[in-house]
Amino acid sequence: MNGLGVPFDAVALCKLAEGFHREVRLSARVMAVPYLCPAGFWTIGYGRLCAKDHPAVTLEQGESFLAEDLVQAVGAALRHCPVLLAEPEQRLAAVASFVFNLGPGRLQSSTFRRRVNERDWQGARRELMRWVHGGGRVLPGLVTRRRAEGALLNLENWREAWQ
Repeated sequence: MNGLGVPFDAVALCKLAEGFHREVRLSARVMAVPYLCPAGFWTIGYGRLCAKDHPAVTLEQGESFLAEDLVQAVGAALRHCPVLLAEPEQRLAAVASFVFNLGPGRLQSSTFRRRVNERDWQGARRELMRWVHGGGRVLPGLVTRRRAEGALLNLENWREAWQ
């Protein structure tokens, strides 16, 4: 875990899944500008929701936003799935990634949450695969992300699942 209580795997997975969408400015600084994600939401940096007219951000600002958002995601994961306090941090990383991507409300009302709290890791992994839609269609990036989160739940190498 990093100094903020966020599992390293959660940071790495979210960075890979979200990417830092950028535009090179004349000043030669790499800046991210708002973009529409595949689900149709305005986003900036590493997947932070924003307004369409949000000012560009630097890589450092994007990483700071990600850190803040993941602290919130970890808090929500632990609030809704208290069993994660006694589990390996990979499981917390998986649920934090899910919360970062979909929000705490989706976790709170999901069968995925119930399976996690029952410590039914195979069932939770199956439930993750129900959350692969955006904008009314299956998004390949979400399929890959959910496979990686499922690997973390089962204490497997998530990077292999990313392939």
